[in-house]
Order: sequence, then C-alpha cells, then structure tokens
Amino acid sequence: MTTLSTDSAKPLCALSDLTDGTIGSALLDDGRRIAIYHVDGDVYATDDRCTHGNASLGDEGSLDGCIVECGLHLGAFDVRTGHAVSAPCSKPLQTYPVEIRDGKVWLSAHALAEEAP
Repeated sequence: MTTLSTDSAKPLCALSDLTDGTIGSALLDDGRRIAIYHVDGDVYATDDRCTHGNASLGDEGSLDGCIVECGLHLGAFDVRTGHAVSAPCSKPLQTYPVEIRDGKVWLSAHALAEEAP
C-alpha cells in the first residue's frame, strides 16, 4: 500500500495502484488520512481511522468484498456507506465521493466544495 499526498489539484492515486480487493490510502493537505478501496471495479473512500479503536484501516484492515474489518478489535464497516456492520463498532465511518478521471482517483468536486471554509 502506498500513502500519497494530495490537495484539490492532485489525484489521490492512480487507479492502477489499486488492484481489485485492495486498500490504499492518501494523506489530505489538512492532515487527514483516508482509506481508498477497490471493490468489484468500483472505488470508495472513507476516513482511515476505525471509529471504535482508532486503528488504521489502510494499514491494519482487511477487505472482504465491500466490508473492511478493523485489525484491532475485528469490528467492520461497509465501505460503500460507512455503516458499522459488526460489533464492537457502532459509529459509522465518514465516506468521501470519488471520481475516476484519466486513470486516476480524485475526490469529487462535490466533496471538496463541502470542505471549503
């Protein structure tokens, strides 16, 4: 897995960096790290930190279909919605809409507009 820096003018990663069934990550300019998932040809992004144990999903998580399991306490989330699907997790993950353009994964313009001050 590669961690990449990005801002609103840079892609999160190249789509080719994510093989199907893998988790990648990117570091946003504000210091937040997000996890990027490639599932059945679709790409999803969430906060990288588990809402229960504060573990990195990109580093310690495992992906089974659209479910990411935290490596710390084995709670799980649906990467498509962020919903917690397995205890001890109960609080959902923040999700981020992404776009695929020119073979690269970008945060969608809508997501960036919501974060603007």
